[in-house]
Amino acid sequence: MKQIAEFIPIILFFIVYQLDGESIAVAGWHYRFDGIFSATAALMVATLLQVAITYAVTRSFEKRLLWLLIAVLVFGGATLVFRNQAFIQWKPTVFNWVLALVFGASQFIGDKNLMERTLGTQIRLPKKVWTQLNALWIGNFLLVGGLNLFVAYRYSEQAWVNYKLYSSFGFILTLTVLTALLISPHLKEENSNEPEQDESL
Repeated sequence: MKQIAEFIPIILFFIVYQLDGESIAVAGWHYRFDGIFSATAALMVATLLQVAITYAVTRSFEKRLLWLLIAVLVFGGATLVFRNQAFIQWKPTVFNWVLALVFGASQFIGDKNLMERTLGTQIRLPKKVWTQLNALWIGNFLLVGGLNLFVAYRYSEQAWVNYKLYSSFGFILTLTVLTALLISPHLKEENSNEPEQDESL
């Protein structure tokens, strides 16, 4: 449910973009949707609400969501102020490449990389698997960032907006499956090593 909720700002971005040129009137107030700029404003508001609602439910701030909010507000704000969609188009690349840098650096800082620090309290895995898992996520961040720029500069704005929506689902699904494939054999081993309960008790 949490993962699905994280797609809501992107879905709203996509929907509002499709309303380009349409107008709404509420209590005498008129607004005309302005393509990428209206969509960017919707993305900013939705991400801000997402963080606020998450805090209201969990009573804590998730660091990744906070950094995402900062990135959306900075790049979205620049898009609206300078009326230049290049800023919001660069946001996914900068955000993902910074994550790749952070995950990569964590491999050489301390005894545990970022994946192990994040999930190590929930599951036990060999050191080699934590390294592979960390590398998988780094590769994902680098690929997502690179493909975002490729689509933004090689195709139309409409194509980029469509790509932003559908690739978000595709990449997270692929990453989840690959992560599960790496982890699952070791979870089976851990379960098989657990002592069996004496049924005679």
